[in-house]
Amino acid sequence: MKTIKSLSLSALALIISGSMMLYGCNGTGNGSAKGADSTASGNSDDNTILGAGSSFDNPLFSKMFSEYNKSNGLKVNYQSIGSGGGIQQLTSKTVDFGASDAPLNKQQDSLMSSPVIHIPVTAGAVVVSYNLPEVKDTLKITPAVLADIFLGKITKWNDAKIAAVNPGVKLPATLITIAHRADNSGTTNIFTTYLSKVSESWNAGPGKGSNVNWPVGLGGKGNEGVAGTIKQTPGAIGYIELAYANQNAMPYAKIQNKAGNFITPSIASVTAAANIQIPADGKVSLTNTDAADGYPISGLSWVLIYKEQSYNNRSQDRATKMVKLIWWAIHEGQQYGAPLSYAPLSPAAVKVGEDLLKSATYSNKPIL
Repeated sequence: MKTIKSLSLSALALIISGSMMLYGCNGTGNGSAKGADSTASGNSDDNTILGAGSSFDNPLFSKMFSEYNKSNGLKVNYQSIGSGGGIQQLTSKTVDFGASDAPLNKQQDSLMSSPVIHIPVTAGAVVVSYNLPEVKDTLKITPAVLADIFLGKITKWNDAKIAAVNPGVKLPATLITIAHRADNSGTTNIFTTYLSKVSESWNAGPGKGSNVNWPVGLGGKGNEGVAGTIKQTPGAIGYIELAYANQNAMPYAKIQNKAGNFITPSIASVTAAANIQIPADGKVSLTNTDAADGYPISGLSWVLIYKEQSYNNRSQDRATKMVKLIWWAIHEGQQYGAPLSYAPLSPAAVKVGEDLLKSATYSNKPIL
């Protein structure tokens, strides 16, 4: 049965401070951008672009959009409300773009008023972070052990199955507390897609998705909320994007990949996982990679926009500015990923992104 408990005030403060990023203009923290109904439809400031969604992308977008504002003067108000929230706001056309770490599913796609294109914008790692101050060694975790922990079958850190893959490490008898997302999350989709691939029990149980019925654990909103829960709860384990773990100096495990190697999540190991053929629609999963040096819980993230941009009295100038922003993000903007632990897009992913952006139209005429 899904269990969601309230976070402490300290964790809540972390969520509030991290879950809303503003670039050159004022915004709100309620999951919608101030003035979104008028601004996104082109009835006010066309020099402010509105986006919402993935908290996985938030550290990268914060840097990208700040730098773009310096060089181009365009303001970007991005709300880190989770992939599901971004998809909802794109559906209601209250933002110019959504951001998601999972492609639209059939139901989400059916609710869109017109075709949506998925432009790959970055690749990153979902890490398994834990709070065990007494353990100085980096823990190793196998796929089977990871699934059993999140299924609630392994309940203490000194369980024999954990000890077997960590010989010589003194593990405490501390109870394990699971930290997971409470909102619709692309990060959750990456993590649960991986578990569904490596564990028949998980695949038959919670399964994969952006919001699953967690057997056990505490729910947090956004990567920020899960990171806060882990940091404040001794014995906690949870999944967060690599940038959040590094920014908060949080330890994370080496995960055994399909080749049997225990891999540290890093730019190099995500790049190895992402070195695959990218389909023309940009939609692909990187989890459980065949690459011997690839990190198995890696994923792409996408910017989502309507293919036809002339809607809701939207101006051509606004549509053009947004498309040029995304073009910059998949080219010059990639330089800002590595310092924040994101892997740059592969040449194949960039080419797919270029083709998709060239397909965007205004009144049925190409924007670029």
